[in-house]
Amino acid sequence: MSDEIKLELKKPLDKMTAKELRQLVMEKIPQITGASGMDKETLLSSIKEVMGITDEEGSKDKAYKNQINSLKKRIKELQAQKIELPKSEKSKRQALRKRIHAFKKRTRRLSAH
Repeated sequence: MSDEIKLELKKPLDKMTAKELRQLVMEKIPQITGASGMDKETLLSSIKEVMGITDEEGSKDKAYKNQINSLKKRIKELQAQKIELPKSEKSKRQALRKRIHAFKKRTRRLSAH
C-alpha cells in the first residue's frame, strides 16, 4: 500500500504539527478517516500504520509525555492567574510571564529528546 502513496514531505513526520499532519492526511491519505478529531499522537500512529512504518523510538517519546502534559496544564493555570490579575500589578504579571516562559521552554526541551 505504501507504493501507492507518495508523500513528498519537507520535514519528518515527528516534527510536523498536528495541523500539518491533519492537512497531509486529508490531502494525500484518504484511507484515514476522522483526522480532524485526532490528536498528534493518534495521527502519527495512523499515518505510520498506513505507510507500514515501524516505530522503535515510540517508547522514548511516551516517557516524557506525562511530564509534558503536566507542565502544559500548569502553564494554563498560570495563564489564567495572569489574566485575573489587574493591570496595575505589573510586577506580579511579569513574574507569572517569566514562569510561563520557563515552563514552555522546558516542554520544548523534553519534546526534543
